[in-house]
Amino acid sequence: MIVTLTANPSIDRTVMLDSELVRGGVHRARTTVSDPGGKGVNVARVLTASGVHAMAVLPAMAGDPLLDALASKGVRFCGVPTDGFARTNITVSEPGGTTTKINEPGSVLTAATRDALFDAVLDLGRDAAWVVLSGSLPPGVTGDWYAEIVRALRGTSCKIAVDTSDEPLLALAASFPDSAPDLIKPNSEELAQLTGADADELERAASAGDPTATVAAARILVGRGVSSVLATLGSAGAVLVDAEGAWFAAPPPIEAISTVGAGDSSLAGYILADIERCSPADRLRRAVAYGTAATALPGTTLPTPDLAREETVTVRALDSPHSSVTAPSSITSHRSSTLS
Repeated sequence: MIVTLTANPSIDRTVMLDSELVRGGVHRARTTVSDPGGKGVNVARVLTASGVHAMAVLPAMAGDPLLDALASKGVRFCGVPTDGFARTNITVSEPGGTTTKINEPGSVLTAATRDALFDAVLDLGRDAAWVVLSGSLPPGVTGDWYAEIVRALRGTSCKIAVDTSDEPLLALAASFPDSAPDLIKPNSEELAQLTGADADELERAASAGDPTATVAAARILVGRGVSSVLATLGSAGAVLVDAEGAWFAAPPPIEAISTVGAGDSSLAGYILADIERCSPADRLRRAVAYGTAATALPGTTLPTPDLAREETVTVRALDSPHSSVTAPSSITSHRSSTLS
């Protein structure tokens, strides 16, 4: 079982336009779609669609439409009672994949709800392969809460992944190595927040095939106790760094439709490969395949295994800069038979 915590869940409403967004203009939506959201919820949705038992832990008021939306997707959940319905987040998606997001802050969590969430994650985590702590924290929760949960889970056998930003991310890092998880998944901006790197330069260099700066930044975190760093770099690909080495994955060229959920899909892909005991290169390959598949889908649609084309992702072991790790023949033959 994989447990995901989404302390600030949402209904994600995506509005897709036929033309570029013009500030102050009047636009007609080509289509709109609503889905259960929040980063941990997205990870649970991808895992569930891939046939893996996932449990989404979240605060939810009885009768909240979010719970009905989760049930309609077949996602198992543990809803901790709270006051108020889940927030609604708006995404405006333009042709070419540019997205503009407007996120509500979410309802205030009382101390009782926060403690009940903490206890639920700890209880379920004792029997989990992974616990994933994802997304922002709602009003009423201090920024160091993820660090508290990581420390509490240290006495269990589960692996811990964290994907967050801003104050919760900085608070987590402030108590490394005591709060260092098994996996952290920053994007370029979050990696820059943690290490002082330039986010734009990280992506520019990686786009040109040189992820050296990203690797150097990720190694700072590994040196502070994080077991593995999965740094996603948008269309440039992703880097995986651990104590044993570093790998860079380049995605195939695609027509980007929406970037919503791409990072969450990458994290889910990594976990899927990890529970199958795949090598670091193949964990990274599947992460990028899932993230790329998400980018090619509209709105908050998330990828299924048949859409994650692992054989199109090139992985390079960076300790040997001129060597490439090609897709195993088993992946190629399986994918070609299902996707041709």
